[in-house]
Formats: sequence, structure tokens, C-alpha cells
Amino acid sequence: MALVLRLTALGLASTLCVAAQAAHPSAALVDASMADSALHYKADQLIVQFRAGVQENAAAIVLSTLGAKSADVLLSQARRKDGLGDLRLVTLPANMSVKEAMEQLRAHPSVEFAEPNWIYKKDAKGTDPYYADGRLWGMYGADSPIHQNIYGSGAGTALADGKKCKATVVIGVIDEGVMTSHEDTQGNIWNNPFETAGNGKDDDGNGFVDDVHGWDFFEDNNSTFDGVGDDHGTHVSGTIGARANNAVGVMGVCSKLQLVNAKFLGPTGGSTADAVRAIDYITDLKTRHDMNIVATNNSWGGGGFSQAMEDAIARANDADILFIASAGSESSDNDRTPQYPSSYPDANIIAVTAITSSGTKASFANWGLASVDLGAPGVTIWSTVPVLQGGKVVGGYAAYSGTSMATPHVTGAAALYASLHPGASAAKIKKAILSHTIPTGDLAGRTVSGGRLDVSGF
Repeated sequence: MALVLRLTALGLASTLCVAAQAAHPSAALVDASMADSALHYKADQLIVQFRAGVQENAAAIVLSTLGAKSADVLLSQARRKDGLGDLRLVTLPANMSVKEAMEQLRAHPSVEFAEPNWIYKKDAKGTDPYYADGRLWGMYGADSPIHQNIYGSGAGTALADGKKCKATVVIGVIDEGVMTSHEDTQGNIWNNPFETAGNGKDDDGNGFVDDVHGWDFFEDNNSTFDGVGDDHGTHVSGTIGARANNAVGVMGVCSKLQLVNAKFLGPTGGSTADAVRAIDYITDLKTRHDMNIVATNNSWGGGGFSQAMEDAIARANDADILFIASAGSESSDNDRTPQYPSSYPDANIIAVTAITSSGTKASFANWGLASVDLGAPGVTIWSTVPVLQGGKVVGGYAAYSGTSMATPHVTGAAALYASLHPGASAAKIKKAILSHTIPTGDLAGRTVSGGRLDVSGF
């Protein structure tokens, strides 16, 4: 088929008869991208590459046939070394769609290619190796174009969108000890400003001498980290708050915050009494010093009902502190067989089950339509751990699975929401987390929200 092209060059009108050109090889890829509803482009613009020898006035006439005009020269013919003409940003008339204009310009013999002016977000790919190489799936978002897993928390997307955590937000980690010198989290470990380290005095009057980073209720001392046995507490802390984009290891959901450790689990587990003391320690820090403690992470369970523990959780509720707890890993229905502490009825509790990278409930994870709130990544979760190397304890990384691993994703989400919405109450944060969940088939009828964690919309 032949096309008739009317050009004006040097003030002379002429009519050229030329053969239609085949579409540029990139056309099929562009069309495939436009079929993806998750990708967006400017509704009134195109990027147009003109062929070699097409001068400015000729290009203007080509565009005028569509009622379009050149908005900017992105790369001029004079500055090129490949012989092609100008690369131009083109503004379309109000009554013409991008697809219609693109099709017409593609068929024009003066045009090398025409494509949408895509809207890009910052790349969700961080510099942290475990995030960049695909292992840290729990941080991915549904709109990430570089990873196939789409059932993560959306933390990477939130960070790429500029949604950052604040160091003024404090999270209590009630668990084993937390490694204070791990290179990926040490910048986020709480240092008690009300205590003078090493002076042997209880400077702030809370009953604990030199509680610089928290307190060990298992051994009843201020040594919150006691070696490689404190891997579980260190692991959940990394998921909550490992530093992002530091070219080291992993990233947490909330990469800038303060982590207070209330250790009550040891090699043989932990007692109700020590758990109550740990909960009350965090509550007292908030009420005594007006600290911005948003939530505690509680990746533990297995005991029976305890009124003492429920009362401690209620005191935390009165202090406006969320109690985020693992639903348990017994593959059972918590509505039928309660799992404590997540099954207590207090309003500040968020009970978390675990999902896989494909969005299914983990086989080991407990559920409960009335007692488990949502799902979060909990299978093969890479995070920070202490390891023994050359006779010394150093920072390392390991992948664990369990509702224990799902819970800190939600705790990090609470910290992120509090950072973005200063002064938000515990009730408001909980409502935001549950209302932003993504409906997930395997969680429907098994959780209160029927969905999985997504922080990208906070």
C-alpha cells in the first residue's frame, strides 16, 4: 500500500509517494506493556523518534496532521551519532487517545517509532543484597515489575514511593534477646536516654539498673543479648527494622525506628510471670517517659489462659500500645482451640497468621474467622541472626518459617503507619492495617479481614 505525504521544505510544496514502513521491532513490546493495567502513562503525550533526514519543519507538519505539537526535543538530530532525527516529546490534542495517535504515527514513513510517555515510580529494588536477589519476598509489592512474587507486604513499594519511617517511633520486642551490634540493625537499637550506662544506679527510677537497651527478665539483668541462642529475637527484629538501602543484608518493613528489647524467653522457654513483667516494662516506659511506643511484637505462645497476662495486655491497651501476636503454628482453628496470647479478647491485639509467597496460608499456620486478623509473609523469611565465626559472635542471616516470622511484618507496618500519621491512636493504626489488606482467597473465611498485609497504600 502507498501513502501520500505532503511536506513543505524550504517553502516549496511537494507530494511524495512512498511505501509504508514496517513497524519498529519495539512496537510489540510496547503493546504488551500497554496491556498491563498496572503500568501507567501520560494520557496526553507521546515520545516520537523521527527517521534520519527529517528536518524540524517536516516533523512539525507530520505532527500537525494529528493536531499534535512538539513539547520538547529530548535529543536533537545534531547531537546524535546514529544518524537518526530528533527524539521529541509530543503533546496530543484533547480528543485523541495515546493509542490512536501512536498507531497513526507508527504508519508514517518519517517516524522511526512512537511510544507512550510512561509514568515510573522509583525502582522498588533496593541495594540490600537479599532484597535485590529475590530472597526477601516478604517485602515485595504487588506492582513490582522486577519480581514475580506478588504476595509480600508491599514494604519495598512503600519505601520506593518515599514513605519512610521515623526514628521517633518506638517498638517493643518481647521475645528472646536482640543482638545490639548486628550491622543491619544496630542503628535502630534503643539507647535509654534516661539512664547513665555503667554507673550501677537506677537513674530513671523504674526499678531496673542500667537498662540501657531494655531488660532480660529471664535472667533478671540488663544483658539483653547473650549470644547465638538469641537468634529468634534478633530475627524478628530484623524483619521489623533492618536498615534499608545500606548495601548490607536485608531490609525491614520500617527501616528507621527504635527497638526496645524486653527479653523473657531463654533456652527453656519463658514463663507467664516473666512475660507479664516484660509487657509491663514496656508499658511503664511509655507512661513514665511519654515515649512514642506504638506496639510490641509478640512472636510466642503456647500457654493456657492467664488472667495476669490478659490484665497486662489490658494495661498496655490503656497506654495505647498495640499488642501484635502470632496466631500459632499448630495448624489449628483458634476459634475452637484458643492460642494465647493472640486469642485474648483485648482490643489492642492484632493476631497474625502466615502465608507463603504464592498467597496460600502456610500449612502449619493457625487460623480463626473470629480470632485471627490477617495474614503476612511467614515462610522462608530471611532476616538477621547472630552466628559464631572464628570463636566470635558476629552478625549473620538465616531463613526461618512460622507465624513468628509473619508477626513482625505487621509490627513493622504499625511503625510505618505511625511514622506517616503522627499521633495516630492504637485503634486507628489497627483499623488502617486491617482495612488496607488485600483480599486473599486462602484467607477468606479463615481470618477477620480475609486478606493479607499491604503497607503500600498507607
